[in-house]
Amino acid sequence: MEYTLIIICIALAQYIFFIGRVGFNRAKYEVEAPKTIGNDTWERMYRVQQNTLEQLILFIPGMVVFGLYVSQTWVLLPGVLYVVGRQLYSHLYIKNPASRGPGMILSFFSNIALVLGSLIALIIKVIG
Repeated sequence: MEYTLIIICIALAQYIFFIGRVGFNRAKYEVEAPKTIGNDTWERMYRVQQNTLEQLILFIPGMVVFGLYVSQTWVLLPGVLYVVGRQLYSHLYIKNPASRGPGMILSFFSNIALVLGSLIALIIKVIG
């Protein structure tokens, strides 16, 4: 279970970085709280943070169930790909939102693998 938890903690640390980047850049880009619009670059950072939160809702339980019922070793593959995908998504989206596809696909399909792999493993356990 340690590999699973390490990857989850790395993903959460990455998310903390995204939160910090949004908060610390409010002054630089002159976006006063509670506004969430006003500067294109800052808005992209904010969207990265929000989209990552949306993905974490799938990722964390998917990692736990996959790690418990599929494999403690194989959980590393979608886990690492998710974190790499989120970083790529962040870089590409801030640079040019239209180019975000590769990072989004990598992290989204990692989540699909985690959830479907977990579901299949649980169904096999229940009927087997």
